[in-house]
Amino acid sequence: MSGVGAETEEMKKTEYTSLVPAVDQASRILICLAKTPSFKMNLTDICKNVGIHKSKGYAILNTLLNFKFVERDDEGKTYTLGPGLISLSRRVLDNLEYRDMAGPFLERLAQQTGSTATFGIVNGRNFIIIAKREGDRHAFLTIRVGYQLSITHGAVGKAIIACVPGDEREEVLSQEKLLFHGDPSKLDRNRLETEFEECRKAGYALDLGEMFAGLNAVAAPVFDHAGKPTGALLVTGSFSKSLAHEYGVRVAECAREFSTTLGADIEEIFKRPAKEDLKDEALSQRTQGFGLR
Repeated sequence: MSGVGAETEEMKKTEYTSLVPAVDQASRILICLAKTPSFKMNLTDICKNVGIHKSKGYAILNTLLNFKFVERDDEGKTYTLGPGLISLSRRVLDNLEYRDMAGPFLERLAQQTGSTATFGIVNGRNFIIIAKREGDRHAFLTIRVGYQLSITHGAVGKAIIACVPGDEREEVLSQEKLLFHGDPSKLDRNRLETEFEECRKAGYALDLGEMFAGLNAVAAPVFDHAGKPTGALLVTGSFSKSLAHEYGVRVAECAREFSTTLGADIEEIFKRPAKEDLKDEALSQRTQGFGLR
């Protein structure tokens, strides 16, 4: 019996130390506020329901207030869930919607190319994989859902940054470590500008073995209803360089269809001149009257 008792105590200890108490208690407070019928509770009732001391509960609630995860009514001395949770829940809902909507396009690309087809979204300076399908022909690099890449990573980076407004593109290009061509020391800015222009015309960008030797990638931007690149479709595999452009056309086609389902005006997006083209056009208009062109 003593052995069983010791084992039970050890299991309890392991279970306890696998959690961060303050995080666990904060989570329970949020769940408690979400479940209360009146949508508001005072400190005493919150601590009683969660099973923590009032001083501890007060400290946690103050921390949650700092992030706007809860709000406090000083007059009634009650707490409610705060607006800070809205952006978090919105992001989750958006990702779930994107994941479901991307499914048919990923299935089509995985079958057509026999390679791994993934969809990711732009999140600040990162690109997060949120859905994937694997083909059955070409060797592939396993990319797990939830994996984060730099927004400048290979074909994905080229596809997305090529289509952002010029000022945003310049801001990204001012960074020190740019991974468009793999190792940042191998970055060729002149070549990169050419690739951006080709992507804007063809609708897709390539990475031919620069990120991972023996693996090629094709990516195409996916636009939201406002015409901004919100993510990208990506096909990765050991397919030949000669197939890369053929697959690029397929990926671009799926990306345009996907963008249309999100409310993007694809025809308008792809006929927009780049910032540099606008400058040239404006210069032409200004100088025509002076006989300079």
